[in-house]
Amino acid sequence: MRRLLRSIKFAFKGLKTVFATEKSFRIHLLIATLVILFAWYWGLSETSWIILLLVIALVMALEVFNSAIERLVDILAPKTHGAAREIKDILAAMVLLVAIFAIAIGLIIFFV
Repeated sequence: MRRLLRSIKFAFKGLKTVFATEKSFRIHLLIATLVILFAWYWGLSETSWIILLLVIALVMALEVFNSAIERLVDILAPKTHGAAREIKDILAAMVLLVAIFAIAIGLIIFFV
């Protein structure tokens, strides 16, 4: 039980770090909060809530993953290295693609 609590403590420390250092994470969090408030006002079905929360979790988790890998790239390769820049761009593309599809799913849930 002690190890579990310690792991949870480290996880929250990581979230705090991402929140403090990553502007894009804060933007995603703000948008997620607005979407959740809108969904609550809209009175979504249980199924729509599940889908919506899963999509939000996916976007947020990938943003955290993106931040972690970008930091790793910064440690392993100089910022001037072409492959390091490409890796960061590809990671950003991953988050962008999921965010675009999250918007599409949100539009379907709310307006179709």
